[in-house]
Amino acid sequence: MDVTGLALRAAAARPRVLLAALPGGTAARLEAGRLLRLRDWPSAATPAQADLLLVVGPDCPRLHGALDRLWRDLPAPRARVHAADAGAVGARLDEGRALLRSSAGQREQAGTAAAAARDADRKQPETSAGADGSGDEEDPGSRHPHGGGHHGGHSGGGMDMDMGMEMPGGLPMAEQGEDRDGLTLDRLHVPLGPFLADWPAGLTIRVTLQGDVVQEAELREAAPPGHAGGAFWVQPWLRAAAGEPVTAGEAARRRAAAHLDSLARLLAVAGWPAEAVAARRLRDDLLDGAPGTAVALRLDRFARRVGRSRALAWLTRGIGRLSTAQARQAGVSGPAARAGGDVADRYRQWLADIRRDLGRLAEGSPLAPAADEGPRGYWRDDRPPSAALMKVLPELLTGAELAAARLIVASLDPDLDELAAARREAGAHG
Repeated sequence: MDVTGLALRAAAARPRVLLAALPGGTAARLEAGRLLRLRDWPSAATPAQADLLLVVGPDCPRLHGALDRLWRDLPAPRARVHAADAGAVGARLDEGRALLRSSAGQREQAGTAAAAARDADRKQPETSAGADGSGDEEDPGSRHPHGGGHHGGHSGGGMDMDMGMEMPGGLPMAEQGEDRDGLTLDRLHVPLGPFLADWPAGLTIRVTLQGDVVQEAELREAAPPGHAGGAFWVQPWLRAAAGEPVTAGEAARRRAAAHLDSLARLLAVAGWPAEAVAARRLRDDLLDGAPGTAVALRLDRFARRVGRSRALAWLTRGIGRLSTAQARQAGVSGPAARAGGDVADRYRQWLADIRRDLGRLAEGSPLAPAADEGPRGYWRDDRPPSAALMKVLPELLTGAELAAARLIVASLDPDLDELAAARREAGAHG
């Protein structure tokens, strides 16, 4: 009796999929989520839960090292596939399922992993002397000022543990420093991202922790200049700016879908998966062109459940405060500036904006890209709105607890694809 084959077929019947989105891969990420729901394949939040690693988006060499660490933490049997665009997602999912079923493929993969582990063990004395063992292709000098290298493994739901200290025996160690009260406590240097669940694609935040409180935060963008991939959420505005005819209704539809996508991330991070799924279904219906009347009732119920939730308000109230004046001073526009408050104010602003946009889906007037707000604000002076959101993030994160930091990032949800698109536009004009 082929027990191994039986076990592999059982694992491949309904594989748990860990989705890793690369910069520029928003369309492929949305298609992957839609297909997983249609196939009733569960999503995995951490490598330890996953059978299949699905990488979506155009290739980004700077993230190869992080992807390899993610892959190493998947338990066997496992499979890894890459869909560069939305049209390839279905075929790659089928390919991954076939790899999971294949006894020969799993044996070959296990042999390759064992050889790589032996090779890593031989190199361990060199890397523990201060070399970077991550495999990342990062810019020289971009490492943490205390030296450091990556933790040999990857764990904690995609959190990439990279301590800024030498690692005797391969074990990361903390340094010490004074906290805000003058007490000497351990200081840990921990990168968040770039492959956390419900996290902006391509974003890494290197935080310094004392206890579970963020003392410092430094942002880093993974996509290099000239990286391929489009800015999915602001396509109507970019097309209108290029002279293409785009209606205000089309822009309102894309903006409402973008806010639902951001809400889904926030609700997932807050631990409300049922409403996160509801937000994603509404988002996909809008992107598929559903008329406002077809989603209005469901949207109204969703907005009332989320907007009136005392538990969600209690969880998010008082963290990540950004007043309207502070936002305007930093160049922030859009929902984050209008909300003028904390995380709770920002998700309620999203809900109000979605309801407003639902009534504008049929507007046929031409879109004025400079006057009509994008999902994250106005695109002014060649500076995308997400650039301002990135600018305020370190200050909002400093002093927050680590769990609150995830909520703060989700409540702003900067789109790094906007930054890449702005660089391409600048390059094209000069």
